[in-house]
Amino acid sequence: MLTRLVVSMILGALVGLERQMDAVPAGFRTHMLICLGATLFTVVSFEFAGATDPSRIAAGIVTGIGFLGAGAIFKSETGVKGLTTAADLWVITAIGMAVGMGYYLAAIATTILVVVILILKKVSKGKV
Repeated sequence: MLTRLVVSMILGALVGLERQMDAVPAGFRTHMLICLGATLFTVVSFEFAGATDPSRIAAGIVTGIGFLGAGAIFKSETGVKGLTTAADLWVITAIGMAVGMGYYLAAIATTILVVVILILKKVSKGKV
């Protein structure tokens, strides 16, 4: 379980570091904590589920992160802000859940893809 938690923290940190450099409200620590929490909830749900359905915990994680992501979205006079942050929080949660289930390759590949997507966003705006 410790390996899963450490891998989760590292993957969350990679995405969080990119977001921190972009100066968004949900940065380094937030991404690490969300990824770590999703991993722990997932591990605990499978370890202690017994005869119950562990997918119920997964559904709760997805619902909970939806509320957190919704709080990151703001409508201003110039448009909507925070959609990318809400989306990457949603994906970082999925990464944490994948690590919790032992799907390391999927989690690592998704982390790389997320970082690439976020960097491409900067390139398209001429920031890199």
